[in-house]
Amino acid sequence: MVDLSVSLGGLALRNPLIPASGCCGYGLELMQFYDLNLLGAIAVKGTTAEARFGNEQPRIAECPAGMLNAVGLQNPGIDAVLSEELPALRAAGYRGIVLLNVGGFSAAEYAAVCRKADADANVAAVELNISCPNVHAGGMAFGTEPGAAFEVVSAVRKAVAKPLFVKLTPNVTDIVAVARACEDAGADGLCLINTILGMRIDLRRRAPVLANVYGGLSGPAVFPVALRMVHQVTGAVKLPVIGMGGVSSADDVLEMLMAGASAVEVGAANLVRPTVCRDILAELPGRMEELGLSSLRGLRV
Repeated sequence: MVDLSVSLGGLALRNPLIPASGCCGYGLELMQFYDLNLLGAIAVKGTTAEARFGNEQPRIAECPAGMLNAVGLQNPGIDAVLSEELPALRAAGYRGIVLLNVGGFSAAEYAAVCRKADADANVAAVELNISCPNVHAGGMAFGTEPGAAFEVVSAVRKAVAKPLFVKLTPNVTDIVAVARACEDAGADGLCLINTILGMRIDLRRRAPVLANVYGGLSGPAVFPVALRMVHQVTGAVKLPVIGMGGVSSADDVLEMLMAGASAVEVGAANLVRPTVCRDILAELPGRMEELGLSSLRGLRV
């Protein structure tokens, strides 16, 4: 017998597996494939103050060992998510932990959306996406500069009593500096990494594949980068970390936990194989026994 349970700050998870935001909609999309109550938690699609159509098509591009996306935070807005999407997920039978991913374009907007999420009984914790462009700083993403990260996390901390996890962008020179700024601003935990900025070109058209030109790279190609950043950050801050980026197997999960993560999100792999989280959970106990592991806690190397 092995113990799959993990502690994520103030949250007790039955196991470390969490489908990542943006790769499982609002949960119902995966319910047709397996019982989501098997999971440790679920991180639902990024939500903003108002409904967003997202970027123009095409906004997905395949590439070796991964994919690029420039969806652009398409979502129905926070009011619709709280009044329609999450109640529908509960009505379908999901009883577990919901992390609500929140995006925004100013500190005030982030705080307003998070305040609504904090008051909703269906939301257990907020996952703050600070990869969004700061409209008051020329479009620079909040998460690329420690001062901007501190500003938005501080504003949200004042609006939120529930656990606050900040999702970090890897598109920085020093991710540890940003992580420390989030810790100083009152974050309860961190999530990393978000996607790495990339590009594809259509040779026949001699033009970018994506209408947005650039998109976020995810999939197996980013796993070593994600692992390195998780290891760096968990060695520098005292906050629990949700590791993500290219995870697609039980061994990947164990590597993330050994790098210092307390839980693990699985993203793009869900788009290739919708049952991937269920399959990893089926494989994990046997792999742990092979490695002589009775628990998933305290594995950091």
